[in-house]
This record gives sequence, structure tokens and C-alpha cells, in this order.
Amino acid sequence: MSDPGSAASLYRSASQAAWLGLLVNLSLGVVKLAGGILGGSFALISDAVNSLGDSLTSIVVLAGLWYAQRPPDDEHPYGHTRAEAVAASNVALLIIVSGLLVGWEALNRLLVPHAIPPLWTLAIAAANVVIKEGLYRYKLRVSRRTRSAAILANAWDHRSDALCSLAVLVGLGTVRWAGPDYLWADEAAALVVVVAILWSGARLFRTSTSELLDPQADADLVRKIRERAETVPGVRAVEKLWVRKTGLEYLADIHIQVDAQLSVDEGHRIGHDVKDRLVGEFASLRDVLVHLEPYPHTHSRSRERH
Repeated sequence: MSDPGSAASLYRSASQAAWLGLLVNLSLGVVKLAGGILGGSFALISDAVNSLGDSLTSIVVLAGLWYAQRPPDDEHPYGHTRAEAVAASNVALLIIVSGLLVGWEALNRLLVPHAIPPLWTLAIAAANVVIKEGLYRYKLRVSRRTRSAAILANAWDHRSDALCSLAVLVGLGTVRWAGPDYLWADEAAALVVVVAILWSGARLFRTSTSELLDPQADADLVRKIRERAETVPGVRAVEKLWVRKTGLEYLADIHIQVDAQLSVDEGHRIGHDVKDRLVGEFASLRDVLVHLEPYPHTHSRSRERH
């Protein structure tokens, strides 16, 4: 089955998901920051930093998606689609640094006496668990449809946020019902959040930098492209197929084998047919470079007929 929709629709779906994530993360970040400050919960403040960091990620993803759609020019003949991965890798480093700063502050506060957070701080943490889990499921569906690594990273950021808020909920609940002797549980929950922040940042950095190294696309997409190319009249076999991801799209290099007795014009026409078929049926394929190879058994078979 070929990709649904056009390249423009893929970018539109990814952008809509990023905008939704930005608005929700920004709102939750502000609410949790205010709740953490007013309620005296450093775990909520840490969780707020996590959400605000995700807001920054969403902004960069949106900027990357916008820039990636710029047409090719003389300086960038392959287009600007890698802007998404470049931006995401830089944001990942900022997320890691913010996590380390929050962790240092949590350790410094671990044994410092402070007031017990009020009951309403638990409600904030509980609501965040539900909202973040819902965003995770929504963005996971979008990432599967668009094959966007950035949206997939955002989805898992939401899942880690949901788990973070669950840790905050447990920490605040422990402090609230176990009493002053367990005030350290608030900072312990903050440290759990820090681990999740660092893990998310490291995963996003690994994913984004991997795209810059031209890895082969997933096996299922490569198999589908190969199968469709082999259905083009005149194609005897597909010798090589390299498919590299660039933003939400892919660039393919394919070596097809054709009858060695064909004229240059006939072989050229088959190559164009392969490119037109693949670009037309796979919305995420930005371009296809077709190389012709002689079918290795053509000469022996022609001698057998004579």
C-alpha cells in the first residue's frame, strides 16, 4: 500500500500535531509552575520545566517543518528538509542541560525543611497524567501516518511527561498523607522527573543526529518501493535500492536492470516510468534517482533462442 495523501498533507498533519502540543505544553507548564511556586512543591516546578522545555521543542519542530518545505535552490539542490533534524538535535541539548540544572537544585533541596504542599497540587498532577497520555496516543497515530521522527519524539515526550506527573502525584501524595517526616519524597519525585528529562533529551538527540547520517529507511517502506518498481513494464529486476530519510520525506537511489539490447532512448523511458510511478504512489518520496543496469542473463538467453 502506498503512502496516503500528498507531501503537503503530511507536513500539514505534522504541523497541526506540533501546534496542539505547543498550546497544551505551554498551558500545562504555566499552570504547574504557578502551582509549584504557590504550593511549595519542587516536584511540580520540575515537571513545569519539563513541559516548558517541550514547548520549546514544539516551536523548533514547527520552525523546522516550515523551513523544510522551502523549495530547492542553487545552494541546496536537495532542498531544506533536514532543517527539522538539525533543529531537533540542538533542542535536545537544551533539554539535557535544563534537566541537569533541575537535578542539581533538587539535590540541594533534598534535606531542606519546607511546607507540605496543599491538596490541590495533587489535582494538577493527576490532570496532567490524563492530558499527556491522551496527547501521546494522538501524536503516535500522526507519526505513524507521516513517518515524522520529530512528531514521534514529541509523542514519547508526552508519554514520559505522563509518567513524570505520575511520579509527582505519588511524591505529593506521600508527603501529604505521611507527614513532615516524608518531605524528601517531593524532591525524590523531582529527581525521577529529571531522569525522564535526560532520557528524553538523549533519545531525541540520538534520533535527530541519526537522520543526518543517511540511514536506510525502515525495511517495510524499502520493500514496498522495491515491489512497486518491479511492476513497471521493462524492469527485469531491482539490483540496488537505497532510501534515505530527510525530514518527513525520503530520497531514493534505485538501480534497475533492463534488457541489454534496448536502445538508450527505450532504457531512458523505462527509467522515467519508474520514477513517475514511485513519486506518484509514495507521498513521502521527494525524489528518485534511477540508474540503469543491463540484465545479466539477457545475452545468454538471446543466444539460446538463436
